[in-house]
Amino acid sequence: MNTPASILVDFDGTACMHDVAEHLLMRYGDPSWPSWDEAWARGEVGARQGITAQAAMLDAPTDELVAYALEHCPLDPTFAPFVDWARSIGAAVTLVSDGFGFYIQPLLHTHGLADVPVITNDWNDGTITFPNGHGVCIGCGTCKMRAVLEAAGPVAFVGEGDSDRFGALYADIVFAKDALVGWCGRDGVSFVPWRDFDDVRRRLEADLPFPGPVAPERCPGWRLS
Repeated sequence: MNTPASILVDFDGTACMHDVAEHLLMRYGDPSWPSWDEAWARGEVGARQGITAQAAMLDAPTDELVAYALEHCPLDPTFAPFVDWARSIGAAVTLVSDGFGFYIQPLLHTHGLADVPVITNDWNDGTITFPNGHGVCIGCGTCKMRAVLEAAGPVAFVGEGDSDRFGALYADIVFAKDALVGWCGRDGVSFVPWRDFDDVRRRLEADLPFPGPVAPERCPGWRLS
């Protein structure tokens, strides 16, 4: 039976219907915040550098930022039933996020999902640190390649954004939408298109073979400075 042992899920724009970090930056950040995303897209900076700069722009107390996220950024309504289904087949669901991180647990708590494990960056009133980064590469804050490689396999990966590219390369089956679709095409990653977690569940229930990882020897996001 083709059943994943681990299902890794991006948070912003995936488990959550909105990119919470972008919403917070639009409301509380400096208007220049998109320039960091643009510099990352051009390969001029790593994601870690951009996240650090953007985090420093948020000029409100963490409690206010969390309250704003809770009011404006709901979880996908199909996510909680998907977690229950995954557990029923023995698959562990873990959230993997390269965002600010601090709003994930409060949002999970309000939806009765406080026990879902989260791999993300650490936040302390605007200062962000990276306990889940790669041991050598500093390209990303949270290393999604590392998260996939350290998870029990086979691994399913569900994502939508630029930072999901590096996890998708190493997963056994990838579910992609939005920006991740383009990255999968460029990187030669087979993927399953999805709109909500019912789509993900139906594909996994179909018991079809997994494509397997591309698994390049070196992640294309590799940076030492």
